[in-house]
Amino acid sequence: MIRTFNQSIKTAIKHDASHRFWFWQASFWLFVSVVSFITLTLWYNEFTFGNITHTVLQGLLGLLFSILLYRTFDRIWEKSITYRLTIGMLMVFFVAFVWTIFRMQALSWLTPAGELWDEFGGWYFASIFIFLCWTGLFHGIRYYELLQSEHETMLVAEAATRKEHIKRIEAQSVARDAKLKMLRYQLNPHFLCNTLNAINSLIEIEESEKAQTMTVQLSQFLRHSLDNDPDTKVTLADEIAALNLYLEIEKTRFADRLNLDFMVDDDAKEALVPSLLLQPIIENSMKHAISKSEAGGTISLRAKIKHKRLIIEISDTGAENKRKEKVSKQDSSTGVGLVNIEQRLAVLYENDYQFNAMKGIEGGRISRINMPFELSA
Repeated sequence: MIRTFNQSIKTAIKHDASHRFWFWQASFWLFVSVVSFITLTLWYNEFTFGNITHTVLQGLLGLLFSILLYRTFDRIWEKSITYRLTIGMLMVFFVAFVWTIFRMQALSWLTPAGELWDEFGGWYFASIFIFLCWTGLFHGIRYYELLQSEHETMLVAEAATRKEHIKRIEAQSVARDAKLKMLRYQLNPHFLCNTLNAINSLIEIEESEKAQTMTVQLSQFLRHSLDNDPDTKVTLADEIAALNLYLEIEKTRFADRLNLDFMVDDDAKEALVPSLLLQPIIENSMKHAISKSEAGGTISLRAKIKHKRLIIEISDTGAENKRKEKVSKQDSSTGVGLVNIEQRLAVLYENDYQFNAMKGIEGGRISRINMPFELSA
């Protein structure tokens, strides 16, 4: 019960300014009374009822007069330092003077000490010293509380700023993730439409076995897409494995007309890339090169690490009716897939990437990606 009482007092003092004022007031005048009792009453062996009553009475009167000082200091707190110093010192001398008269008169009434007025100067000096100590304590506590208040205000402002910053980061992250999902999921309907058209064509020409095989392959590819988070990055080896699921579908369509030439350095296989980054490029080559050539063609993929950058290059041999164009001319017909790649790279790497899609010297298309080399933790 005592611990609970002490805890409630500590809580009240901590959170209530008025409680703190009375605590310091009581503590100060209790200290003065105890010191007075030890150095005067006990020291001079005057342990009588009158002297003890005088010690208690002068403490209570001092507390009362210090409240008058408190009201004065509180009222002039916003004034200039010179004004406060002048009024403050005058009030200290005045209160000490009145308190000294009450102390001496009370001692004369309560004890047989007789006339004490010849010793007024010593009593008055002690009173001035005590009230100056009280004044110093008051200003020390007041400035300390102001400092604490400013510190708490600053902490609250910092916390609010930090909270707002976290909210902004979270909002940016949510927006970024939403954009990635939108861009990433944009690929499946685009690819699905082409594949379903191919399956429909196989059914029309009564190639039911091939249509069935392609349907199973399409299911496997879509299952892989659903099982992988579009926001995550995968190793290039895993990306190529996913790419092969797509190419199995295309091999069913084009059989021997589709040739693949993949060369990936071992260290490049562990590099992280956005999931399904390469599939739109291969799909673009299938659309503009392989499908338009009776003899088919070859799709090449090269990947290496150079100067801590991942360099990926995908090219095709082009269509038989390709037209000679100026070297390195930017391909204007990139379609949804390649635009999608550009946007995803911009979201993930901002300006720290390069993506170029262009005509090759011998025809065909070349797509080159230059991005930071990252490894999984």
